Amino acid sequence: MGQRIEVLGTSVIGEVAIFDTDRSLGGMEGETYATIEDASSGSTYPAGLAERLMRQDESIRLVYVYSNALSVSRAGGWTDGAIAQVAAEITNFFIVYADNKA
Repeated sequence: MGQRIEVLGTSVIGEVAIFDTDRSLGGMEGETYATIEDASSGSTYPAGLAERLMRQDESIRLVYVYSNALSVSRAGGWTDGAIAQVAAEITNFFIVYADNKA
């Protein structure tokens, strides 16, 4: 149940990866999360996504969500595998449970 988020593109600049999605995940003010504690105390979708990403990869040190773009800072830079892992987490963020028939 839920709708997948499509990651339309990814750009990497040093330790920051920018994920462009097909829908707005947050408002035009932007939200920044630098720790799991900050993210877990939030009540917005960006806070929930930031918490999930930080729990998944302890090298992630900052998540900034602005409308349909996520900027994710990762200590040590990015590998293709790390980009794919974050993209998959973004894609499935709104999925409540997996359809076992697929």
